[in-house]
Amino acid sequence: MEVINALGRRKAAVARVFVSEGKGQITINKRELANYFPSPLLQYIVKQPLNKLGVVEKYDIRVNLDGGGYNGQAEALRLAIARALVKINPEDKKALKSEGFMTRDQREVERKKPGQPKARKRFQFSKR
Repeated sequence: MEVINALGRRKAAVARVFVSEGKGQITINKRELANYFPSPLLQYIVKQPLNKLGVVEKYDIRVNLDGGGYNGQAEALRLAIARALVKINPEDKKALKSEGFMTRDQREVERKKPGQPKARKRFQFSKR
């Protein structure tokens, strides 16, 4: 099997994934998964598509992660892994889509407007 690549985005985070057959190692920016995401919850989020299909020990995943915070990065990585798994086996798409792993969360930060302290917050109104 050749190397399959995929892209996942969430908020400001971008995850580029390279999947090849192996023993189940996930390397993020040349660091181990447990080292990059110390939180067990974030590790669980990243492995969700692999656990759903039962292929955790089947593929080695090399990741280039950039931008955003740790939660956005974990969700971007989940989307990228799901997309790569569908490229490998298109029949898996239905199972992954039903869990919501194939959907790009398009919510982004709203920009700050001029004359306001934040995007929607206004300065205090003074009548007199």
